[in-house]
Amino acid sequence: MAKVIRVNVRTKAVMEEELKEEYRLLGGRSLISKVMTDEVDPTCDPLGAGNKLIICTTLLAGTNVTAAHRISIGGKSPLTGGIKESNSGGTSATLLARHNIKMIILEDLPDTESWHLLKIGKDGTAQLLPADEHVGLNNYALADKLKGKYGNRIGIISIGRAGEMLYKNSSLQHLDASTGYPSCASARGGMGAVMGSKKIKAIVIERAEIPHKLTYADKERFEAARKKFTDLAANNEGMRWAREIGTPALVGVTGSIAVLPVRNFSGEFYDKLDSIDGERFMGKLQENGGKSGEPCMPGCVIHCSNHYNDKNGNHLTSGLEYETIALCGSNCDIDDLDVIARIDRTCDNFGLDTIETGATLAVCMEAGKIPWGDGEAAIRLIEEMMAGSELGKLLGQGTQVTGTKLGVKRIPTVKGQAMAAYDSRNLKGTGVTFATSPMGADHTSGLTLEAPLDPLSPLGQAAVSAMMQSVSATADSMMCLFAWFSAATPDTIPELIAGAYGGEWDFDKILDIGRQSILREKAFNAAAGFRKEHDRLPDFFLTEKSPATGAVFDIKTIELDGVLNF
Repeated sequence: MAKVIRVNVRTKAVMEEELKEEYRLLGGRSLISKVMTDEVDPTCDPLGAGNKLIICTTLLAGTNVTAAHRISIGGKSPLTGGIKESNSGGTSATLLARHNIKMIILEDLPDTESWHLLKIGKDGTAQLLPADEHVGLNNYALADKLKGKYGNRIGIISIGRAGEMLYKNSSLQHLDASTGYPSCASARGGMGAVMGSKKIKAIVIERAEIPHKLTYADKERFEAARKKFTDLAANNEGMRWAREIGTPALVGVTGSIAVLPVRNFSGEFYDKLDSIDGERFMGKLQENGGKSGEPCMPGCVIHCSNHYNDKNGNHLTSGLEYETIALCGSNCDIDDLDVIARIDRTCDNFGLDTIETGATLAVCMEAGKIPWGDGEAAIRLIEEMMAGSELGKLLGQGTQVTGTKLGVKRIPTVKGQAMAAYDSRNLKGTGVTFATSPMGADHTSGLTLEAPLDPLSPLGQAAVSAMMQSVSATADSMMCLFAWFSAATPDTIPELIAGAYGGEWDFDKILDIGRQSILREKAFNAAAGFRKEHDRLPDFFLTEKSPATGAVFDIKTIELDGVLNF
């Protein structure tokens, strides 16, 4: 049975437990939803002793299924006040799986001001070590220091100064598999602040001396399905854009149909689209010696990540993605990819969610704090957060708090969290997801961009959102969403699970993993005080027509209220 490392940060007790049998067929998002409902009082203070930070691997971690080693971070969100799971690539999950560690749970609050790091040694033994010397370091300097002490082959889960300062938009960072930099982010929901409240600066994972080998229920059955899955993932023509360009390819797609957020979700077409689209992105990589087609995690065959250099050919950031380009670019009217990449690097280093940060910058521009399109002024606002000025501390509380304080009319948030980069007037199924997901408006909760529906029509959008939400919750329990959408078929996923764990599976039984996860999340949020009126988009999406299409978000509330009643 897999192992659980449980750390009480007050008593400094580090305990090793066996994963409960009832958790055996859970992973990632589904495992977090189960542990949260079992162990955490939904009414607790997110930054208090009652909350827990849960770090876990997926249901297929430890196997050689491509892209199965996503890392999930969960707890009660200080940003939304509800349940949260934020996942990422990088090397963390692979190294944990080699130790047969399924989950790490950080609980309670320390009763001193001392900071610690959790070290997983080569033999799998976990121990808390003093880390006061690392306090004040941001993620890049911290990674260099930890590598200097423990070697270059380690994994690191860390927070920057934003997490130390308990900013509600703070992230946890992981090392990218291709570059070794801390550029893979578990960004959404302020989980970095939860780790900061526990005064854990980092988790260091040494490579296992003797990697754990999974015992399969039917190895031959599993391998047949795995080979088929790998071939589909590597050769799916519909996902060629992801392999060749990565998510920046979506900028041109969403921009052409007015789904790309522009100037604080104004609903306009972006008149500078060719300055930030996939073609321009690839041009910048070629000019500066960067590279696309990189894997962010070991063993992935999709290779949707990238290495972005500055104009002098020096590394600037890794994994520059659509969401960052959209929220920190067009949404702020910043049309310079080099500036957007600098924002991405600064956020990764300090430990900020680029989605929340981009939306916050845009409401500042809407309020007249800085001019539209002024990238240097935008970076100075992030530096205000780093300095901990009065304005910086306000910005660190996220878009909802900042927009309200500045008196902005259009505040693009749901459940207190900034919306991901899709204008819901012009992609209504995704608007349903953003309104109703227990996670808030996350891009991983159920996009409908490729659904065979008119995106401007309200017809059928609730149903397709419900399907995509259950699919996404299931995928986030098993693997990268891109691998799922490339290769998840009735003769791959059920066979993988049956071969690994035994039993007979069909696709509906597989999807029930996601449905049950969502129902647990809804129950947690309800107990935390969420009601139907929280499952709504901001009013301006309902009342202000998109200048590009003339559309408003017109899904009836009765449909929103019933969308996740599986």
